[in-house]
Order: sequence, then C-alpha cells, then structure tokens
Amino acid sequence: MSIIRNVDEITILQAEVLKTLASPRRLEILHVLARGPIEVGRLAEAIGATQPNVSQHLAMLRAAGIVEAERDGREVRYRLADSDVMTACGIMRGVLERRLRRLADLSAASDVTSESAANRQRAATPSLTATR
Repeated sequence: MSIIRNVDEITILQAEVLKTLASPRRLEILHVLARGPIEVGRLAEAIGATQPNVSQHLAMLRAAGIVEAERDGREVRYRLADSDVMTACGIMRGVLERRLRRLADLSAASDVTSESAANRQRAATPSLTATR
C-alpha cells in the first residue's frame, strides 16, 4: 500500500524537480546558466568539470524542464527554462544561512553557559593548597 495518498500532481512534480536539484554540481551549473546561455564545453570549463559529466547533468536538468537547449549553427547552447528557479534557489539558500546562524548562536550561547558553569564550579571548589 502506498504511503502517499491524495497528493496532487504539482506536488509530485515539485518533488521530482527538487530531487533533480539535489546535486551540488547541478546547482553550480544553474548558477553559471543564470548569467546567460552557454555551450556545454564552455560550461564545463567554467565549473572545472568534464564535458561528458556536464552533458549528463544537463540531460537531467533538461528532462526535469529546468533548462532548455537552443541550437545556434553547430553549437548547442543551454539556458534556464525559467529564471525563477534561481529565485527559488536563493530563497532556500537564505533559509539555510539563517538556520546556520541560529545554530552558531546556540553553540556560542552553550559555550558561554558551559564556561560560566565551569567558572562557578572552580569558585565553589576549595583549593587543595588552602586546606593544607
């Protein structure tokens, strides 16, 4: 029996796209494509990857409808199908940055609390040299 019931089609598509975006290399490709259309070879060079590897990632992004290919003579240039995908990526990046700041703040507060507790413990513990 399926756990997912009554999920609308758009939610299923959203999950598929998010799975496709769950790759640091594909996100890196999107950031380059956000600057404008580019050929596979130049894209591979820009991110320091092999052309076959970039082609595989582009094929996945294209299948998900995130990028499109346009032929210009013998060259094929890739571009974002919808620039709002970068808006979505930016929003998620902001969410993650805020989360990391909250965790860092909690860690710093915990360190201060631990240090204060250790100082109180030292102050409350009689010195061995004082009792001799």
